[in-house]
Amino acid sequence: MADVINVKCPSCKASIVYNPSLGKFKCDYCRSEFTIDEINKVQEQIYKEESSTKEEKDPELVTYKCSNCGAEIIADANTASTFCIYCRHTSILRNKMEGKFRPSKIIPFRIEKKAAVTAFQNLSKGRPLMPKFFNNKDNIEKITPVYIPFWLYEAEVSGELAGTGKRISSYVIGDTHYTKTSYYNIARAGSITFKNIPVDGSKRFDNDMMNSLEPFDFNYLVDYSHAYLSGYLTEKFDVDKDEAFADAKARSTKSATDLMSNDMIYSSKIYNTNTLESKYTKAEYVLLPVYMINIKYLGKMHLFAMNGQTGELVGDIPTSVARSIIYYIISFIITFIIASVVLYLLYLNA
Repeated sequence: MADVINVKCPSCKASIVYNPSLGKFKCDYCRSEFTIDEINKVQEQIYKEESSTKEEKDPELVTYKCSNCGAEIIADANTASTFCIYCRHTSILRNKMEGKFRPSKIIPFRIEKKAAVTAFQNLSKGRPLMPKFFNNKDNIEKITPVYIPFWLYEAEVSGELAGTGKRISSYVIGDTHYTKTSYYNIARAGSITFKNIPVDGSKRFDNDMMNSLEPFDFNYLVDYSHAYLSGYLTEKFDVDKDEAFADAKARSTKSATDLMSNDMIYSSKIYNTNTLESKYTKAEYVLLPVYMINIKYLGKMHLFAMNGQTGELVGDIPTSVARSIIYYIISFIITFIIASVVLYLLYLNA
């Protein structure tokens, strides 16, 4: 059976979760509020007491028992915290968040679930062809807050960019117009350091979608604590830092190339030398807040995600076939009526 962490209220021992609007932990039962330091102090004491009596457990097991209702739950191999499907109690699987899988930092959620629900409801505004089904209450309630594993890189890009630049100028002498084309050897060399390049560390989530949620404000990174996971689903990484760096390498190299290229002002540029190479000098494992919802429409799954810190919302919005037909029929009728009126007026004035 997996080792489970349950974050309890220091006052009444009920389950307690992090409240984004307060920036503290608030108990829904006794209404007490606590800072992360106060919660950590209690959790450390609980862990010491449990460690003195528990038996050694297989870290590979993903079966755990809900401490609230006693139900046995099977978690995904990469799931670090989850809900009991019977009582909705949150359990944190300790073995999934220790050792190399323990994040160094986390950005706690700043957007509450009700704000995420409102943002999803507002998707229909200005989108008359979006299926009405998407705003169904049952779908909206599926919005889930998830801590996504990310690697944060500090990367240094160095090398040379060289080629040929072209400038075109024109002038007039008398009645004659002249065009002059000049060619130059151009080159830039140097190094630049990029900090906090985020790369999704889970194969479960699409990298392009996660990139679209940027930017995150990394000034709000805080030291990781298991307590922050209470009330939220959490994934651990299954893409290591060396493999994940391929995305950060491509992004940092492109940014460095663009910076050097933009520094050379010519009508056009052709490069025959590009030795820019990116290497990371630091890789930090962190958890970032994201709201997720996956809705099935006409046999296809449509995934939406919201940045749990900034509220940035991205997703694949489908088009309703029925609404499209009605929309085009109405558009045709309106266009036909307007054209008929114009032709009639022209006929009267002929």
